[in-house]
Parts: sequence; C-alpha cells; structure tokens
Amino acid sequence: MKPRIAVLGCGYWGSNHIRTLKGLGALHAVSDMNRARAEGFASEQGCLAIDPDELFDREDVDAIVMALPPQFHSELAVRAVEAGKDVLVEKPIALTVADGERAVAAARNRSRIFMVGHVLRFHPAFEQLKALIDAGDIGEVKYIHSHRLGLGKFHTENDALWDLAPHDLSMILAITGVPPLEVRGEGAALLDHLSDFAHVHMRFPNGIRSHLFTSRLNPYRERKLTVVGTKAMVVFDDVEPWERKLAVYRHAVWQDSGHWAFTANEPSYVEVEQGMPLTRELEHFIDCVVTRAEPRTGGEEAITVLKILTAGTVVHV
Repeated sequence: MKPRIAVLGCGYWGSNHIRTLKGLGALHAVSDMNRARAEGFASEQGCLAIDPDELFDREDVDAIVMALPPQFHSELAVRAVEAGKDVLVEKPIALTVADGERAVAAARNRSRIFMVGHVLRFHPAFEQLKALIDAGDIGEVKYIHSHRLGLGKFHTENDALWDLAPHDLSMILAITGVPPLEVRGEGAALLDHLSDFAHVHMRFPNGIRSHLFTSRLNPYRERKLTVVGTKAMVVFDDVEPWERKLAVYRHAVWQDSGHWAFTANEPSYVEVEQGMPLTRELEHFIDCVVTRAEPRTGGEEAITVLKILTAGTVVHV
C-alpha cells in the first residue's frame, strides 16, 4: 500500500505537491495555518484538512511533505520525526547549519526517512547528464558553472542565494561526489538588506572548481548548468525545449608549435525522456518510505548545502 502523506503548507509550491501527490494516489491530508486555504484544497482534492497542531499526532498520517517558509522547517521537521513520521522538507531545510543538523540527527535517531526537496536532481536532463559523466563520455570533469537568473520571487527571510542556489549546489555536489574544500561568496543587496545577486566560487579536493551565479533582479530567465570535461563540454539548459535541453560540445583545444589552437564544433543534442521532476521526486520519496531506502537527496547532502550557503553569504549593500 502507498503511504498516507500529508502536505504541510498550502502555498505556491505546496499546492504543486498537493496536486502531484493526488495524481500519485498518495495524498491523504493537507494542513495550513490558514484553515480556509487548507479546506479549499481538501475539497478540491478529496482529502482531509487537518490543523497543524493536530497533524503530528495523527496515526493515519505516515509521512509529511513540508513546504513552509524556511524559518519553520527545522523545528517542525524535528516534531514530525519524533512523532514517527517520515519527512520530505523543502529547501532550504533550515536557516542555520545547527538547526539543519538538529533536524537530520533527530530523523536518524528515530530511524525516519529525511529527504530534502532538491527537485532538479530528478530532472530527466540532469539524470542523463550525470549518466554521460559516469560513462566517461566527457572525460575528466574539470569545471562546473551554473546560472540561475530571473525576476523574483522576493521573500522576507530568503535572499537570492538561499532561495535559488540550493538546486544548483545539489547538482554540483552530485557531480563532484565530495564537499568543497574552499567556498568564497559575494552578494549585492539593492532592494533591502537581503542579497538580490550572489556569486559563489568553490574548490573541491578532487581538483574540480566551480562557480554559481544567482539573481532575482535579472531582466531575463536563465537556468543553465555547464560541465567542462577533458573530452567535451555538456550544457543542461532548462529554458530550452525538451529536444534541446541537453547539449554536448566536442570542441578541441591543443598546442601547436608553442601556441594554443582550437576548433569549435556545433553541439549535438542528447535525447532526453520527458518527465516532471516533481513527480519523479515524489515517486522517489514514496519508494523510500515504503522500502526504507536512503533518499537520493538525503539529510547529509542538505547539511552540506547549508554549509556552502552559510560560507558563501557575503552581502555588500
């Protein structure tokens, strides 16, 4: 039987979880401080509306998806796992490393599933990109850079780095396989005290270097991850249509008589199976709850992401 899952937080992203879990046949209840909002979703989706204070002690709830403002995640995740619930916590799982570690440790101590919502790890294009790397098709990875730019969203507690970068950090960590040795960050706050732009540079123990750039005050959307290898370069561009989301560039660079030379080739596009990342993420969560397998995006990864975010938070107003 599928687990009975409740969604705590019926806002923008929580509503996506609600509809997706309904389609997967695993939605049991919704919960929100705004009772009318929860009841509206309950009526629409044919499930229960449960007050947040009552949710954790309900024996008919097996797992909880938390899509809340991040300042509430760690406290409620601890409460959930101590009540015997498995949890999927949206990113970031906390606003401090200590709070995040407390939540992950509580889940470990209670043998509960703790998964973080790094949804792009489940994007078919990223999974295909990772398969190319693992097969050696692009050679040895040397450099990774990601750009996540656009206009909005604006949060009262979350700046551009903490809101946007976790997705890219999760993908970068999946490729490097190890945490960075060094993190350097720079941010700029234009609207208030929270950064609207952020750059983070990382150096990894296996020789890989990486940087990411996030912005919530950009005139155009960019969602691009580029991996530079010794044989080829591969680009995951999520703004492109499916048939062009994953491009491989087999440029050549060499030395000739003491001078550098190169040839630039047109990209070849890798066929990617279409699929909704959120659906695949929630299917994975359901499977982990049923089988007790460790999630692909588990607590330790979430802690590493928090440490990088903390180290990279430098704001110039």
